[in-house]
Amino acid sequence: MTADAVGAVEIGGALARLRRATGLPVAFGGLVESGRPQIRISELSGTTTAALRSLAVTSGSGLGGKAVALARPCAVTDYSSSRQISHEYDVPVAAEGIHAVLAVPVVVRRRVRGVLYGALRSARPLGDRALGAAVAVARDVEQTLVVRDEARELLAAARPERTCTGENAVWEQVREAHAALRALAPRIADPELRAELLAACGLLTAPPRAGGVALAPREVDVLSWVAAGATNAAVAERLGIGPETVKGYLRSAMRKLGAHTRGEAVTAARRAGLLP
Repeated sequence: MTADAVGAVEIGGALARLRRATGLPVAFGGLVESGRPQIRISELSGTTTAALRSLAVTSGSGLGGKAVALARPCAVTDYSSSRQISHEYDVPVAAEGIHAVLAVPVVVRRRVRGVLYGALRSARPLGDRALGAAVAVARDVEQTLVVRDEARELLAAARPERTCTGENAVWEQVREAHAALRALAPRIADPELRAELLAACGLLTAPPRAGGVALAPREVDVLSWVAAGATNAAVAERLGIGPETVKGYLRSAMRKLGAHTRGEAVTAARRAGLLP
């Protein structure tokens, strides 16, 4: 799935959450198109027409374009008569029958990646509560996109390519990427996204042997960083746990693997297909 497709899925899921959180009956949104100063409205929720679908909104134009240009939330009480925005998109907005509208940008790494809209079919102030709830939904989307970006970058860095640094250096990079990806997983609240990330980690390891040793997820996390050359203190910092906890996981993994040293544990885990 491409980055844009992933972003569209996140925008679509966010619209349902936005409607629940704000009580607004209509929501729509889309992503900033790559290489173009505009957003493309691709996702609709609660609409009764297709007037807004695939609408291209230029940065600075209309309410959403203003939100993109300023990188901050914007709202109007009555779209068609508002003097705060330009009116290039009055026809599709009127066709959908909406009046009060808010637009919240999705900002990732200081760049606007998309816009979420919420709307009423009557002209009345939306209020701080609705705007605050919409902003909270946008922040959730931002965090998810950040994690996905990091995971994609790590996987790209981990693709084995023979270079002048030699095969060993390449595999060290793969092992660091594997450890970093596993460290990201506990930060993801969405269980499906977390499972998807862990499945990607599995692509970096050999298929596990039938009837082989089974380690707890945290034991694998610890061994992943040990394999990358990290000290116990560094592993603790990476995983956000205490050094004594790291030692406990390491001792448990060594016992299960029949290893007497850290190095033997890493070697045994690789043979079992648990580490790259």
